[in-house]
Amino acid sequence: MRQKYQMIRDDAEKILKIREYAIIDKNLKNVATANLREMDFFLLYEEIYDSSIIESAIANNGNLIQALRTVNFFPAANYAAELADAVVDLYDSDKEGQSELFFDDAPPKV
Repeated sequence: MRQKYQMIRDDAEKILKIREYAIIDKNLKNVATANLREMDFFLLYEEIYDSSIIESAIANNGNLIQALRTVNFFPAANYAAELADAVVDLYDSDKEGQSELFFDDAPPKV
């Protein structure tokens, strides 16, 4: 499955949003990743966190993945680690911003 995660730090609202997208159209199965368009991704879920909780979890090394996982948002361990790294990078910056991560768990074509 090809998935994309978008992390958005909003300092005005004092929140972090993580949006999970996926390619669900079977017709796009053989389309090269580089040729995918924004509209090819379907929003699966959006989780909103209070920035103070995220900042506290970053300060207490090792707690960020646990803070990011919820009842409705529970990425696989390898994805969660990369998401946590991206969130740390967002909060290491002095200003709000966003970043995206892309994952493709399909076996490589031979």
